[in-house]
Amino acid sequence: MSKLNIDIFFLILEELQDDSKSLFSCLMVNRLWCKIAIPILWKNPWCYNIINYDKKNHLFEIITSYLPEDILTSQGIQLPSFSHRSLLFDYLSFCKSINTYIINSIISLKASSKNIRLFLQREFYLLFMKKCPKLKHLDMRPFEYFYFPEAELHFVSLSELICNTYVDSSYLYGLARISQNIQRMIIINNVNTEANPGIAKLIEVQKNLKYFEWKDYSYNYCPGEVPYNSYKEILIALKEKADTINHLKLYFRGDDDTLPVVLPEFRNLKSLIMNNIKYSNIEELKKYTFNNLEIFKIDFLDLKAASIIIENSGRQLKKILIEPCEYVPNFNEDSLIYIRKIYENCPSVEYLSLTFSSSKKHFIELEKLLEVCQNLRSLILIIRDQDIVTKEELLENDELLKILIRSKPTNLREIGFFHKFKYSLKALEEFFEKWRGHALSVVTSNYIYRDEEDHVKLFNKYKNNGIIKNFSRMNRKI
Repeated sequence: MSKLNIDIFFLILEELQDDSKSLFSCLMVNRLWCKIAIPILWKNPWCYNIINYDKKNHLFEIITSYLPEDILTSQGIQLPSFSHRSLLFDYLSFCKSINTYIINSIISLKASSKNIRLFLQREFYLLFMKKCPKLKHLDMRPFEYFYFPEAELHFVSLSELICNTYVDSSYLYGLARISQNIQRMIIINNVNTEANPGIAKLIEVQKNLKYFEWKDYSYNYCPGEVPYNSYKEILIALKEKADTINHLKLYFRGDDDTLPVVLPEFRNLKSLIMNNIKYSNIEELKKYTFNNLEIFKIDFLDLKAASIIIENSGRQLKKILIEPCEYVPNFNEDSLIYIRKIYENCPSVEYLSLTFSSSKKHFIELEKLLEVCQNLRSLILIIRDQDIVTKEELLENDELLKILIRSKPTNLREIGFFHKFKYSLKALEEFFEKWRGHALSVVTSNYIYRDEEDHVKLFNKYKNNGIIKNFSRMNRKI
C-alpha cells in the first residue's frame, strides 16, 4: 500500500466523502491513511450524521485553539487542553464550507451569555475568512446578522447555497453582487413570511445554476393556506435559467398558475421532483417533454397526467415514483394506461411505484412490465380497487405473487406491498424460496401480519436465514 501513488489514493478515498462511517475509520488505519482522509473530512466538517454537534465539543476545541489566548480569557472562556501548536494538522485550511447552524450549536456549548455568543461568532467568522480562502458551500440556516469580512474575496467561488426566506433581502442583494457561480441552491421557505425579492435576484444573476430546490417549511399541499401565485416571482426567475438547470425539486404548499406555464421550458431536466402539478387540458400537458429525464417523482398527480409525461420522456427514466391523488376518476382505465406507458417507454427503469386494481387486465399488464423492465431494483405495489368491479373480475393476491415469481427481475432487491394485500402462507413461502441467494427487503403498510402468528413465524424464518434482509411497516407515502 505504501507504493500506491498518493494522488491516486486520495481520489479513491474521496469517493467515500458521502460515507462518513468508512471515511472516519480510515483515520485509524495508519498515518498515511489519516493524512489523506483529514483534508476530505474537513472540506465540509458540518455534514456528518455520526457526530452529535449539540453534545460534542471537539470542533469547538479545535476552532478555539486557533484564537489568541488573551482574547478568550478576556471573555472568561476556558481554553481547551491543547494549543494550535500541538495540532497534527492545520484543519481549518482544508475547510471550504460554513454552516451557521452548526457553528451556533457548538458555540452554545461554551457561551454563558448572549454577549459571549455574539463575540465568539464574530471571532469564528473572522477566523474562517482568514483560514478558508475559497469557500464553496454556505448554509445560512438559521439567519442572523452575520458580518463576513472580505466576503468579496471569499464568496466569489461559492458553488452551493442553502438558506431560508428569513434572510434579510439586503444580504441576498449583496451576495448576488458577489456570488454568480452558484450551481446548487436550496431555499427553505418560511411560509408565514412575505415574499423575499432578494432570492429572485440571486437566481437571476447565476451563470450556471444546475440544481434548484424549494421546500416550504411544511410542504404538505395546503391550498388556500398560502396566497395564490405567491411563487410567481421565483418561477419567472427560474424560467430564465431553464437551459442550465438539470435538477428541479419544488415542494409548494399552495397553488400557482405560473408553474404549468414555465415548467415546459425546462427541457434539460434530469430529475423532476414535485408535490403537485396542476394542468388545465391535455394539449397543455403535452408540452411537458423532458428527453433527458432520469428521475420523475410527483405527489398528488393523477395517472393520466403521469402517463402523458412518461410517454413524452426520452426513454432514459430510471426512477418513477408517483403518489396518485386520493380519488381519481376512471382509475381502472387510467392505471392500465399508466402501466402500459411505463413498459413501452421506460425499459431501463430501476425504481418504480405502481398503483392499480387487482383485476385480470391489470395483472396481465403488470406481467408484461416485469418481463420488459428487468433492471428493476425497487418495486412498490399499491392496490386500490377504487372503481366498482365485479367479483369475477378480481384476482386473489396469490396470483400477484405467482406473476412476480414467473417474471422475477434479476436485480430486484426491495419490494413494497400497500393496501389490499393478504397472501396465503403457501404462496408467501413459495415466493420467498424463489429469492434464495438474493437478500430482499420487504416493506408494507398492512398490519394484518402483526397479529397472525403463522405469518409472523414465516417472515422471521426467512429473515433469520437471510432471504429477507429487512422487513418493515410504513405509511403508504413514497
